Amino acid sequence: MASGEEGISELSIADDDWGSAAPKLQRNLGILDADQIELAKGLLNEGQSHLFAHWPGPGVDDEKKTSFFNQVLRLNAHYPGGLTAYIRNARHLLVDSRSGKNPYEGFIPSVPSGENLRFGDDNFIMLEEVGVKEARKAAFVLVAGGLGERLGYKGIKVALSSDTITGASFLQHYIECILALQEASLELSNGGTIAIPLVIMTSDDTHMPTLNLLKSNSYFGMRPGQVRLLKQEKVACLDDNEARIALEPFDRYKIQTKPHGHGDVHALLYNSGLLKIWCDAGLRWVLFFQDTNGLLFKVIPASLGVSATKGYHVNSLAVPRKAKEAIGGITKLTHIDGRAMVINVEYNQLDPLLRATGHADGDANCETGYSPFPGNINQLILEIGPYMEELSKTHGAIAEFVNPKYKDSTKTAFKSATRLECMMQDYPKTLAPEARVGFTVVDSWFAYAPVKNNPEDAAKVPKGNPYHSATSGEMAIYRANSLILRKAGVQVGGPETAVFNGQEVDVWPRVAWKPKWAVTFSDVKKKVKQGCSISQRSTLVINGKNIYLEGLSLDGTLLINSNNEAEVKAIGSVQNKGWVLKPIDYKDSSFPEESRIRGFVIEKIEQLKMNYNEPGEFSLQ
Repeated sequence: MASGEEGISELSIADDDWGSAAPKLQRNLGILDADQIELAKGLLNEGQSHLFAHWPGPGVDDEKKTSFFNQVLRLNAHYPGGLTAYIRNARHLLVDSRSGKNPYEGFIPSVPSGENLRFGDDNFIMLEEVGVKEARKAAFVLVAGGLGERLGYKGIKVALSSDTITGASFLQHYIECILALQEASLELSNGGTIAIPLVIMTSDDTHMPTLNLLKSNSYFGMRPGQVRLLKQEKVACLDDNEARIALEPFDRYKIQTKPHGHGDVHALLYNSGLLKIWCDAGLRWVLFFQDTNGLLFKVIPASLGVSATKGYHVNSLAVPRKAKEAIGGITKLTHIDGRAMVINVEYNQLDPLLRATGHADGDANCETGYSPFPGNINQLILEIGPYMEELSKTHGAIAEFVNPKYKDSTKTAFKSATRLECMMQDYPKTLAPEARVGFTVVDSWFAYAPVKNNPEDAAKVPKGNPYHSATSGEMAIYRANSLILRKAGVQVGGPETAVFNGQEVDVWPRVAWKPKWAVTFSDVKKKVKQGCSISQRSTLVINGKNIYLEGLSLDGTLLINSNNEAEVKAIGSVQNKGWVLKPIDYKDSSFPEESRIRGFVIEKIEQLKMNYNEPGEFSLQ
């Protein structure tokens, strides 16, 4: 065909430069279309002739050759600037990596300005109300590209139960929180109809399981069109400092690929056109959150309120951080040429950066007992307008890094193929100095309990440091709910210490409620009156919008379910043998994976379960 003949002519011009690969490609041009020939030329121009050096003549492995170019086409299409840009960026970053270049050379670190929240005070309650009003103008983006293998769980992480007593998965919990915010926002704005959008970034591994989880559960109450899945593609691996693309060892027609990092979420949103759709619909905010933090939505309303009142273009949620703790620090960096930015600096870079710029003690705690640089928890709130404007310049590309593992000190060979990576929280690196970038610091107890470590790794964590396991994540939910009820006036029994999977944890009363019962602290205060008490061994599950605790005395297990038309007052005394946490061995395969990674099962000895499915007023006494 004409395009093929033109391709042969152009390929023939530079045979000397392309070595043995060019003749082999020339023999195969007849099986390639024009787009594939252009891709081949681009790869050869970037020193990738080794990709074709083994190619036999036409008629041999033709299907594999076509499959190879289909993969190249995908890799080219899903990287801003295509594979040419990827290879050139890689060469530049590999030079810097090999030389040990300091990415923050010329920058002076200082503590940025932000908002520090104290749960339950007047300012917090005010910001919650502002945030609930703003929620009708928000879209949520869940970064959920990972499997649960690191946790010792074979499924997708968002399918894991956030707690055992309700059995709700993380995805169900998140959707129910968004729906509760949606309803609360409508009530404060005096009616109307809205459907807060949810985008879920998936990967090859998680896309279909996530979609199936949604479909099989009727989207957990959301409209199907309210949820959009955007699949993240992987990027090519690199074999050496020259950024030669790596082939699979057992399939020379397939490029090795690895995840590019959660920073891809920005390019996915830009290319999907969703940001413009949201902006045209009057939305103002995009909230990014991670896949296994069961506490996050307790702080979302107030944090969104901070963004609205402060006018932040970028608001990073953060927690108090101990010096040298293995969590990045939110830092203001000012360059000697006047440039400035507020970004996350990884903990292993923050201490040497501080020492190199006149801070003799490096990353040290201040008079509060914490580092003055708050800990980044990878939850962002961005204002859509400035966000769209910035992405129109970058097409969603985020500052990248490369972290090759070298075989020895010469740094000439890799132990295994590497790739470029990017992080969602590095978005502010490209912003102009006048961009309003701030942070919101909240206490970890009600905002941050990620589930990311398997039991064996968690058990090795030094005492006093967070385990970040399924065990500690669930116990953190019970602790937060118990403390919130205490702040609302309930007498809640203090914790007892227990050991599960080698992790010593505080076991508070097992208290959980559905988001429709309370999405803010103000909601809790309205539905709880003085004179209530809950013993340490108790379990309480509240599933209903109009359930009120008015003098309830609980010593055992109580489950209350009601529909929206029922008003239930829990007044009397409930006492029974309750539910008991029974330790189990992580390696005991007779128990389900979800239980094993927690280190316990619930032995349901006795409970009071009350269901109110009819309209009316009821009393539990």
